[in-house]
Amino acid sequence: MITTIASWRTTTAGTATARAVCRGEAIRLARRVRALDTELATNHAALTAAVSAQAPQLLEVRGVGPVVAAVVLQAWSHPGRVRSEAAFAALAGVAPLQASSGNTRRHRLNRGGDRRLNRALYTIALTSLGHDPRTRAYRARRAAEGATKREIIRILKRYISRELFRLLAATQISPMTT
Repeated sequence: MITTIASWRTTTAGTATARAVCRGEAIRLARRVRALDTELATNHAALTAAVSAQAPQLLEVRGVGPVVAAVVLQAWSHPGRVRSEAAFAALAGVAPLQASSGNTRRHRLNRGGDRRLNRALYTIALTSLGHDPRTRAYRARRAAEGATKREIIRILKRYISRELFRLLAATQISPMTT
């Protein structure tokens, strides 16, 4: 529909009727949407190239695309910044904290840390829950044990942060340049 509207011709009628004004505005907006789509595709290609140059192994992880990989690399910054898996989990805000009360024993996530990195881990977790058979089986097993969806995602995010830390620590990655 955007392509069709963008290809419309503007009316040359001398009167500025409401219909002519609306048509002209629709054409202008459709052409702007197409221009922004082109810019977005160019930026996406540049981001993919930058991430591939820094850490191509990140793009091989299920649920990690160029945007998520860039967020992870930005948080990682450089080798030595994050000393352990636990420190990376704390940085991501997925380190579990005791939230027990009485006979109820449970954990919750630390709300501190890098919120963008936390969101990236959440995106990876949702993608894995939707597409990975092992993760689906894990969710079914934990749900049968009585775990809530929120608890399952919390545990998955911690597991994903551990996996990403090991992946980044295993390779020497230089800092991203802007």
